Amino acid sequence: MSGITHRVLFVCIHNSARSQMAEAFLRKYGQGRFESESAGIEPGKMNPVVVTVMKEEGIDLTDKKTQGVSALIREGRRYDLVITVCDEASAERCPVFPGEMKRLAWSFEDPSSFKGSETEIIGRTRSVKDQIKQRVENFVAETEGLDFWKK
Repeated sequence: MSGITHRVLFVCIHNSARSQMAEAFLRKYGQGRFESESAGIEPGKMNPVVVTVMKEEGIDLTDKKTQGVSALIREGRRYDLVITVCDEASAERCPVFPGEMKRLAWSFEDPSSFKGSETEIIGRTRSVKDQIKQRVENFVAETEGLDFWKK
């Protein structure tokens, strides 16, 4: 399977947390088999708590910018797989990228909605980060074979 690169897009509402974490983890654990990007339907600003918890993983998102799905569509970008990472409550707002490709939906809580003390928000964001990391690691293992990529 070496030498084959699959283009993967992670999509959520603001491209400020979940999709950015998933993109970064796929870059880190994808063993060079993937090109990953992320985008949102209403791009916002990077969530500073996400930047903090990702540094714990050795991933620096300090200068990472958000981008919109509509810009990628206008540019004619193509992907082998689009993975939405919206939570169930926001699923109806989670954008659908047009075109012919595989699609997956992974549901994760939105760190931008977390309330409480700074410690509580960091803890909940860290939990989402850990869930996304585990899901990406599982995805890398699951897609090792060619069967996953057959249309």
